[in-house]
Amino acid sequence: MQAITPELREWIISQAQAGQSVRTVLKALTDAGWQEAVAVDAVESTLHVHLQAQAASLGLPPAVPVPVPAIGDSPLYVDAGDKRVAVLGVMSFPPIVVFGDFLSAAECDGLIEAAKPQLKRSLTIDTKTGGEEMNEARTSSGMFFRRGQNELLEVIEARIAKLLNWPLANGEGMQVLHYRPGAEYKPHYDYFDPGEPGTPTILKRGGQRVATFLMYLNEPEKGGGTTFPDVHFEVAPKRGNAVFFSYERPHPSTKSLHGGAPVIAGEKWIATKWLREREFS
Repeated sequence: MQAITPELREWIISQAQAGQSVRTVLKALTDAGWQEAVAVDAVESTLHVHLQAQAASLGLPPAVPVPVPAIGDSPLYVDAGDKRVAVLGVMSFPPIVVFGDFLSAAECDGLIEAAKPQLKRSLTIDTKTGGEEMNEARTSSGMFFRRGQNELLEVIEARIAKLLNWPLANGEGMQVLHYRPGAEYKPHYDYFDPGEPGTPTILKRGGQRVATFLMYLNEPEKGGGTTFPDVHFEVAPKRGNAVFFSYERPHPSTKSLHGGAPVIAGEKWIATKWLREREFS
């Protein structure tokens, strides 16, 4: 078995500091005769420790465990319990995974119909008070289900928990949003700002948000994609597909800034599941 030496770790850090991508570093190691499994372990463990040390020196909040889908060996499909889900795209930093056919057409329609009677102008959590507020950046209509509120939700929530390897109890109730033409959600972060006075109250219900799982329930004619401005990436709102992204610390360094682009034609329906550090009550 090949050993991960201090010299190897120093070389990996030097490559990262020089701006080399993880893929490039791994290829260089395997080309030099390192076993792929050893190379992956060396790069992941070395960079994790290096980044944690850098974060601490910069005074950033500590990192916490986040959900991690089983995509380490680049599978085309991932086991989600009651079905296999396609992996359509993966980004390492920020951690983003696009999944195909996560929901069936019937499940999409079921969520929309169950949500319609309860829709109202969407609110956001006010981290100054711990309550809710109307935000001009968010121009959709929405509602929240309770976790496990009906059989359909139980099935979907169990599927998410299996797919992301994260306890079902750590999920908030699912939110469904409806966007009409012109409606949008300007770029924002889903974590709760540690510097705001209302955040300690919010965190009593399960700790920080650590990941977002967003499902597309229909297809607008134009617009309505999910944008990640920091990395110039956009996910198209394809019905039944989903996008997952995580953020290990409540800080912009996670590059988890994202938004809902304006709907240009048609309408958009999405469902969002936020994952917390601990059991959400």
